[in-house]
Amino acid sequence: MEHMDPAVMKRFDTRSSRPCEFCRELDPQFPHRRPLDQMVATTRKATASAHLTEDGYVRHRILELRRITSRVPVNAA
Repeated sequence: MEHMDPAVMKRFDTRSSRPCEFCRELDPQFPHRRPLDQMVATTRKATASAHLTEDGYVRHRILELRRITSRVPVNAA
């Protein structure tokens, strides 16, 4: 682990994390995720990159993309 940036290592400290409100609100499978996949760093907004794990990041991004694609275009008839 000595090759890892100290800032990255700190991301895995669950004492400084909280559940992602965005994912909690939009993902019906959120309670079934692994606990680390639910968590984001407390020092950051509930964004995909704030997730502690890659799986949490990917699931967050999928939710964001679904939200974008489900919107009706402004110029729709």
